[in-house]
Amino acid sequence: MGQLNPQFDGETVIVTGAASGIGREIARQFGAAGAMTIVADLRPDPKDGDVPTHELVREEGGDAEFVQTDVTDVDQLETLVEAAREFGGVDVMINNAGIIVSGSIREVDPETFDKIHAVNVRGTFFGTQAAANDMIDRDDPGVVINTASISSDLAQYDQVQYDSSKGAIRMITRGSALELAEHDIRVNAVAPGQIATEMTDGWADEAREKIADDELVKPVPLGRAGTPADLAPAYLYLASEQAGYVTGEMLQVDGGWQVF
Repeated sequence: MGQLNPQFDGETVIVTGAASGIGREIARQFGAAGAMTIVADLRPDPKDGDVPTHELVREEGGDAEFVQTDVTDVDQLETLVEAAREFGGVDVMINNAGIIVSGSIREVDPETFDKIHAVNVRGTFFGTQAAANDMIDRDDPGVVINTASISSDLAQYDQVQYDSSKGAIRMITRGSALELAEHDIRVNAVAPGQIATEMTDGWADEAREKIADDELVKPVPLGRAGTPADLAPAYLYLASEQAGYVTGEMLQVDGGWQVF
């Protein structure tokens, strides 16, 4: 089977929520592909206590820096994008930071709802805004990639507050793509399925057991749980020249979850 190996030498990539999980693997793969990778998160240390992402990228031969960032704070997002100017300016902005808190429509309190939407929606919206304004000011077209979800299109039990935030990201992606096309800025999203990360709290092991026992109400057609390594290449593709005619799209990476 052939392989797509985009290279990003001389380009600067910002990944929010990159200390752990999906963002960590995205940062690693962009670092391996030659990009200067800026790891943005509330803290540098991963949730599992492993080596910080920016240090790991360096250990693996790439270039990376850490910028402490709260994506709910617009000023901090603008400072993050400004920090990329030290390396020539942001070429690829990946709005990946996100949180999930379960609860039914009858139980979720306003504080929880606001917290989820502040990170997932506000962070994506103003991260896109900050990156796009900087790209336009520098007259240097670039790419924005948002982390959506299967929840952008599909409802899941006890997840209406999360589903609504990911549905908003779908429309932020499409609306931004429409407005920014005239500036040669492409905006797309990746929609993960059930990917095993710290945030999903061992979903992979549970899913493997249920798949083996044929207990899933809606099994993954490819027959296995997803990992961040399955997901990250989609971001590299959408950021690459090979996707130069792709904008406003949401690429599903879910093992066929939405097929039936």
